[in-house]
Amino acid sequence: MEFRVPRVIPRWLKVVAPVFLGAVAGYAYYATIGCVSGTCPITSNPWISTAYGGVLGALLVKKENYAGLWKRLRKEKADEAAGNQ
Repeated sequence: MEFRVPRVIPRWLKVVAPVFLGAVAGYAYYATIGCVSGTCPITSNPWISTAYGGVLGALLVKKENYAGLWKRLRKEKADEAAGNQ
């Protein structure tokens, strides 16, 4: 009898989680360190520091995760379009 472990982490979560964690880290950086004078372009605004953290999180994601996600979405869209015709 073979026991298979179910897939615990969905593929989309492997792409979204680092972006979300990066955004949280960007906001945490703003909240803890930040820039009081307003002269720092990234850390003086919570929206910019959060977005910057999200972009840095996205850069940490493996390229294969993005490629697989976009391929699957394109295939689903093509299948949907073929089914409607």
